[in-house]
Amino acid sequence: MQKGFAILGICGFVLAGCAGNMAGENEGRSNQLHVNNHEPELYNSEAGNDDKRFGYVRHKRAGVFGAEQREQRNYTINREQVADMISKLSAQVPNVDDVSTLVTDEEVLVIYHTDSDNRDETADQVKKTAISVVPRWFHVYVSDNTQLRQNVENFSTLSTQSRDIDTLVDDVIDEMRKSPQGRYTSEDENENGESEGDIMERMNTQQ
Repeated sequence: MQKGFAILGICGFVLAGCAGNMAGENEGRSNQLHVNNHEPELYNSEAGNDDKRFGYVRHKRAGVFGAEQREQRNYTINREQVADMISKLSAQVPNVDDVSTLVTDEEVLVIYHTDSDNRDETADQVKKTAISVVPRWFHVYVSDNTQLRQNVENFSTLSTQSRDIDTLVDDVIDEMRKSPQGRYTSEDENENGESEGDIMERMNTQQ
């Protein structure tokens, strides 16, 4: 199990490394919400499926303050593959099975079944599993209330342009947060990786 989480840590470090660049250029929601959106792979699309290769990228600033490079960057992640990875890895957490994961452009919603005697610890492990996979700006919400599984699955037919989509997602998140969410992610963020500004923005969306 320790070896598995070590691997998760590496995955999280690699993806988090690109989060700083990606955050500034992906602040707005993209045009697809559900994980079924088959988007291009991150970075080296010509590398194939060789999982033995290392990853190495070098950037040099070009033009005035690198403006030309910033305009050309268009980073994306394959949300379906990320959701698949989170579900598979979360299902390896002790006392966890039947995991459903939805990945939007800035949120991860994970519904799982557990027979754990320590719901808080299990929630923390599932949440950390998801956090280790996605870029740092994502907010992760978990719930062992399997009655919410259908609510999350219903978003599969919607997009970020669907009417009242932000409110609909936030309503489900509010229900999920009634379940244990684990420990705070940092001194400046709550259990879901939200800062005070993030929380205020979500509350304003609900009004």
